[in-house]
Amino acid sequence: MAGSADETLVVNDDDVPWDAMNAMKTAVFFHAHPDDEALLTAGTMAMLAAEGHRVVLVVATAGERGLADLPKGNELGRTRTNELYRSAAALGCARVVLLGYGDSGLSVDGGMADERPDNAFIDADLEEAAQRLASVLKEEAADLVTIYDPAGGYGHPDHVQVHRVGRRAAEIAGTPIVLEATVDRDLLLRGVRLAARFYPAIDVRSFESAYSPGDAITHRINVRRHTRAKRASMAAHATQATGGDGERTLGAMMKIPAPAYRFVFGTEWYVRRGLPRGTRLRHPFDNP
Repeated sequence: MAGSADETLVVNDDDVPWDAMNAMKTAVFFHAHPDDEALLTAGTMAMLAAEGHRVVLVVATAGERGLADLPKGNELGRTRTNELYRSAAALGCARVVLLGYGDSGLSVDGGMADERPDNAFIDADLEEAAQRLASVLKEEAADLVTIYDPAGGYGHPDHVQVHRVGRRAAEIAGTPIVLEATVDRDLLLRGVRLAARFYPAIDVRSFESAYSPGDAITHRINVRRHTRAKRASMAAHATQATGGDGERTLGAMMKIPAPAYRFVFGTEWYVRRGLPRGTRLRHPFDNP
């Protein structure tokens, strides 16, 4: 999966009123693997697209070393790339950009894999990778870019690299708003502790340093009106619903009934650095 590709989806500019076009902004969502967008930012993407903004999805790798029923490698990467296009279409993305880095994979204990492809994203030169993303930000005159928090959410090395590369790219391009896509750790821990009562095998401690504490979160985006698109985005990533010894997280999410799904996945969280702790904003383009 070496090299890079830039695929553009059809933009429905004819359906956007002229006054909305004049006010339209551009948001670039930077992710590590296909399906990451579905889990963390899909509702926000669908909301912005519905409002008439231009939504661009940039993905660092094809996820060819992810857990799936298909064997790791090019076939899985091609399949997951096709799934990504379907997800992007469901969310209303105007453009999809594939940076073409290799999926760095994970070790058995969830850390950095010892054996990685030569072009693994985690081993990419930071400045070179940032310049490539910055070229997209400049070309799009992006008003906003999303990355992950410094921990990479749950700690995947490629997610940590998204944070590093994305922050540097925003500096190079002068992108004014940088949002770190995350999850409210306080709410997550409540849910995990409740689940652990019924599933004792769940390691609650592994979540204690994941994502971001509630008081650090600056943006709580209500995406309940767009959970149908979010669910369609998740459903597009069929390879990630199965694989491995147990049920995958995405597969379990897709089993949640629609009314409960709307409640559980109706909020998406972001951190914008430099704002006072306790800031509570409701829209990606809001300023305090």
